[in-house]
Amino acid sequence: MAEEQILSPHSEGEEVALEGTLRPQNLQDFIGQQRIKDQLGLVVSASKKRGHVTDHILLAGPPGLGKTTLAHIVAQEIGAGIRLSSGPTLQRAGDVAAILSSITEGEILFIDEIHRMSRPAEEMLYLAMEDFRVDIIVGKGPGATAIPLDLPRFTLVGATTRAGLLPSPLRDRFGFTAQLDFYEADELMLVVARSAQLLKIAIAKDALIEIATRSRGTPRIANRLLRRVRDYGDVHGAGKSLTKADVAAALDLYEIDERGLDRLDRALLRAIIERFNGGPVGLTTMAMSVGEEAETIESVCEPFLLRSGLLARTPRGRMATPSAWGHLGLTPPPTANIPLNFGEES
Repeated sequence: MAEEQILSPHSEGEEVALEGTLRPQNLQDFIGQQRIKDQLGLVVSASKKRGHVTDHILLAGPPGLGKTTLAHIVAQEIGAGIRLSSGPTLQRAGDVAAILSSITEGEILFIDEIHRMSRPAEEMLYLAMEDFRVDIIVGKGPGATAIPLDLPRFTLVGATTRAGLLPSPLRDRFGFTAQLDFYEADELMLVVARSAQLLKIAIAKDALIEIATRSRGTPRIANRLLRRVRDYGDVHGAGKSLTKADVAAALDLYEIDERGLDRLDRALLRAIIERFNGGPVGLTTMAMSVGEEAETIESVCEPFLLRSGLLARTPRGRMATPSAWGHLGLTPPPTANIPLNFGEES
């Protein structure tokens, strides 16, 4: 890889167009998740060879790893249109019926956050996924009549950050389930390098590495940090190539440290250590101590802190690990509670 990309000025309209090109258009351009790419490529290629509609696909994993991008890639690979929806907007059976009644043969229906659909909407989807038909209820009470409506064969692509919340009848109807993993730093460096090239940002290789290591294993965060570093360069760099020092200065301004922890992450660890002697502490108490919702702590902060070895979940609650003490520049006293076994919290 070259040490830096070539920088050329462009208009605001060109900038908007470039932003839209950051999403890969095919599996070959999609960086990382090699196991998922191989499996998904086989599913799509086999269905195209047989001339059949592709099986329903479930994409599971934390936010920002590429679930929506993969859904668009599936549509691109099979040459079909894609219709977008989300779980929170599908709260009635009629909402699902309205979408399905207008779908065309071979079309992709993408439902983001599918675990947040209501139960009536889910039950309407069961029959559509399996038998490609829905029953439209006309009337109310004893006089109500179910009118069957045959549907064109379509492919449902569901995305979820909480696969465990999907009911078994819905989960079992997907022909292929992919669990996306966090990215390694070298994969993220390739993601940032590609985005920098598309955005025509001049940036040194060690600066790419610095952004990658602070991106929490998530491409979406990596691209966001690249934009903030670009802002810093536009203001302070006078058109020069972005360096590692520029990245460090920009991300320090946004309170993102060398391990990718932000202000909330550090406040959470500091609260556990300073107020609760390292833990154990319950989720609700922990959230109240930093003034955040428990759901935010559990879904945004915890996954990364657990994966980084800075937080442990034990049967008695959350605890700060020795790495967390060291990261904050603190030495655990002899009376500190240091987790020895990282068991799951009950």
